[in-house]
Amino acid sequence: MAGSAGNNEPESSDSHKAFGAIVKVFRERAGLTQEELAPLLQYSVQTLASIEQGRRFPQTEFVERAEEVLDAFGVLRAAARHLARRPGLAAWFRQWAGLEEQAISLNTYECRVVPGLLQTEAYARAVFQSRVPLLADQQIEAQLTARQERQRLLRDRPNTAFSFIVEEALFLRRTGGAEVTRQLVEHLLECAELRNVEIQIMPLRQENHAGLEGPMRLLETPDHQWFGYTEGQRSGHLICDRKDVSVLQMRYAKLRSQAPTPEDSVSLLKQIRGAL
Repeated sequence: MAGSAGNNEPESSDSHKAFGAIVKVFRERAGLTQEELAPLLQYSVQTLASIEQGRRFPQTEFVERAEEVLDAFGVLRAAARHLARRPGLAAWFRQWAGLEEQAISLNTYECRVVPGLLQTEAYARAVFQSRVPLLADQQIEAQLTARQERQRLLRDRPNTAFSFIVEEALFLRRTGGAEVTRQLVEHLLECAELRNVEIQIMPLRQENHAGLEGPMRLLETPDHQWFGYTEGQRSGHLICDRKDVSVLQMRYAKLRSQAPTPEDSVSLLKQIRGAL
């Protein structure tokens, strides 16, 4: 059941294009330009254009405001219910993302970038803009939208236990600059206040370290099955074999014991924030 692929580009979504076309039809029916409609919806012209072109997933607030402003007879609400929520996710990641949405516990160790579920929009944009070869603007927007959709898990699933172990070095790198990093740290401090979220920061100096073989993710399904996931340069690997999953569980348990407690990690994050 493990799989990998060489394509990490988001797939296009016909449902997004269809929804965007419907918005455009109702906008033109109302005799409005994008520049005129955008402020009425309290969204930027760029966001409206991206939605009309099928590049961006419309949030619920957008659908409701557009429905009312354009007097769309319920058509936009109906069309929104059929939107696919997967554009912007690499094909090899979608299987894991589907498991994430049902998980009762999710453990993540990262040493390359701050985990996607904890990223701010500015940090995620900086990460995507650093990709080589460069991503097109529409690819960046699609991946940002997909990331923001995944992040709803933290608040939409209060009964799911989330554990994150993140290397201190990722904040010292200052991806995106000092201000982006400051906002990121503030966001992690807010996430750490959620009852179902534990964040541990692995210090820069750590002589005994169980995560030297790289990042890993583990999740438990409602029927108490465990799966692992690892990711390379251009591939992802879903781990189902019980022995292999057990190895990751042992490593993650050791990492949790080696890293400072969530409380001490909050103090470390505040120190990092103060140094920015």
